[in-house]
Amino acid sequence: MREVRALLFDLDNTLMDRDQTFRSFSMKFVQDFLEHLSEKQAVQVVEDMIIRDADGYRDKDGFFAELSEVLPWEKALTAADIRAYYDETYIRHGAMMKHAVETLEYCRDRGYPLGLVTNGGTDIQYGKIDLLGLRGYFRTIVISGEAGISKPDPAIYRLALERLGSTAEQTIFIGDHPVNDIWGAAQSGMDTIWLKRNHAWDESLNVKPVAVIQELDELWGII
Repeated sequence: MREVRALLFDLDNTLMDRDQTFRSFSMKFVQDFLEHLSEKQAVQVVEDMIIRDADGYRDKDGFFAELSEVLPWEKALTAADIRAYYDETYIRHGAMMKHAVETLEYCRDRGYPLGLVTNGGTDIQYGKIDLLGLRGYFRTIVISGEAGISKPDPAIYRLALERLGSTAEQTIFIGDHPVNDIWGAAQSGMDTIWLKRNHAWDESLNVKPVAVIQELDELWGII
């Protein structure tokens, strides 16, 4: 691993526990709009929503349209209704990833400039960041909806590096998605650390992370 002078992090399922966040949102959604269901049925619907969500990589409009069609409504919501509810309430369910705060403080105390690169809508992503109190840790935050570029396009990593005031050779990217985080960051010249969560490694990728971790506090022994 090359000398590290700066760090870039992913947000969803790296610093924010998106699994818990979406589960909490889904439970509240079912409570608010499908209260006629039995407890067992409600649990089944929550699990179905989680599967259909595909870890957040579904197109949101298509996902909401599907929910409008398939959920066991008494009074159906339109896709637009579901979108409005999501936009208004989702960020309230944000949950911090285990060891995220301690890890960010460890990195900051060691003098690393920190940046954040995340795909998503500007309002939703900033809402998560502020709910979790993360903004103050970062010298730069790059959100795809604001930048007009999405991971894994190498241009979004180059933009983050420019704003961070670092080079790819001196920066490590930490994230959970093999393509969007590890492959994409590597295309811009960075070393990477893979936080292994929900996504299996794609053996067809032509890159490898310099380290694989199960929990964020494992970074302390690496950087």
